[in-house]
Amino acid sequence: MDLVRWFIDFVLHLDHHLVSLIQTYGTWTYLILFAVVFAETGLVLLPLLPGDSLLFAAGTIAAKGALDIGWLFVLLSGAAIVGDTVNYWIGRAVGPRVFRENVRFLNRKHLERTHRFFERHGGKTIFLARFVPIVRTFAPFVAGVGTMPYGKFWAYNVVGGLVWVGSFLLGGYWFGNLKVVRENFSLVLLAIIVLSVLPLIIEVVRSRREA
Repeated sequence: MDLVRWFIDFVLHLDHHLVSLIQTYGTWTYLILFAVVFAETGLVLLPLLPGDSLLFAAGTIAAKGALDIGWLFVLLSGAAIVGDTVNYWIGRAVGPRVFRENVRFLNRKHLERTHRFFERHGGKTIFLARFVPIVRTFAPFVAGVGTMPYGKFWAYNVVGGLVWVGSFLLGGYWFGNLKVVRENFSLVLLAIIVLSVLPLIIEVVRSRREA
């Protein structure tokens, strides 16, 4: 329970934590942010990292001059693209057996929901999933399991990574320091999270109705 409370506090006060991170680690903060984005997109075991809100908060901090928005865009876009690529090849290596067996440390419900999302939206899932937590982590893995052609995957991966990182970073950069946003920053981050998970909730409800 304490861990859950800490995680919620961490996510809702990302701006303060990022400032502390910059004060402590300086330019190493870029590498830390790269690692977080890579882990969320590239490691199928870590689907709950705060990708959307982290990007928005980083953009907000960049607008204050503490981080460079150009370097953030290049490095974090690279992290997102490389992360999805690694995840795809992990799925390709593991193969279809993950749908037949219970693989340790792999959340089968998340896997099956992502698979249904994939069946509904096809290859566009790789792009759309960028904006849906959990599905974002499992989509490239499922694409690899399903042997989606790598060329097609790469195209959706690159475009999706650039648009996802760019939209949230620039959203924070342009709007994060408006007075109304600054004074209600935790609520804004909460709204981003709710809007991000909404497609996943709709998919779960739809699947239950169909079942």
